[in-house]
Amino acid sequence: MCGRYANARRDSDLVNAFDIEQVVGEELPPSWNVAPMQDVRAVLERAPRHEPETPPVRQLRTVRWGLVPSWAKDPKSGSRLINARSETVTEKPSFKRAASLRRCVLAADGYYEWQKMPDGGKQPYFLHGDGLLAFAGLYEFWKDPRLPEDHPDKWLWTVTIMTTTAADSLGHIHDRTPVVLPPDMVDHWLDPRTQDLKEVRAMIDAIPEPSLVPRPVGRAVGNVNNDGPQLIEPVEV
Repeated sequence: MCGRYANARRDSDLVNAFDIEQVVGEELPPSWNVAPMQDVRAVLERAPRHEPETPPVRQLRTVRWGLVPSWAKDPKSGSRLINARSETVTEKPSFKRAASLRRCVLAADGYYEWQKMPDGGKQPYFLHGDGLLAFAGLYEFWKDPRLPEDHPDKWLWTVTIMTTTAADSLGHIHDRTPVVLPPDMVDHWLDPRTQDLKEVRAMIDAIPEPSLVPRPVGRAVGNVNNDGPQLIEPVEV
């Protein structure tokens, strides 16, 4: 799974990295300890709301981490859907419509995973690549029935991070890992005009294993109140 990650990049970095055309909402502060149910910045493509025939625009906007399906009775279900298994996203009711219509990218400097130790404890690791990672995600809208139609918070935007089986080099830490898109697959992944679930399935199956490096870090990352670049500093184990 992926339950914590780091994203210390500014909006300007993400605009350049993903060729973003439209920035929506205020910038979020950098975080080295992003946790579920927090607001995060996501990259996605959408046509203007009242002009569905217009070519989609690549946006950077704020969403909440923890997917809430449109049919959910309340937003609390988001805490259970922070991850989506890539093997079944085109089949599961909670994810299949988003897999067809609402794919996105979450940028990360790396993510954390906890390895079970012989003494019963857990050692956190920071897993990273050579640069910015692009996690494959899905996003959804949830309409709050308690709010009037013109309320600015009427629609809740939420997101989940897709995961897959970890490669042997990482599987000893945890058996799941985020789906990381290589740069040459980002455009296809974000294109909302690709809606056929068989084509989406083929695209997912074609995503290669990421090349990531695990780094043991201190246990301070386990507390969501802790933040800062010191969390990704290596420690001796």
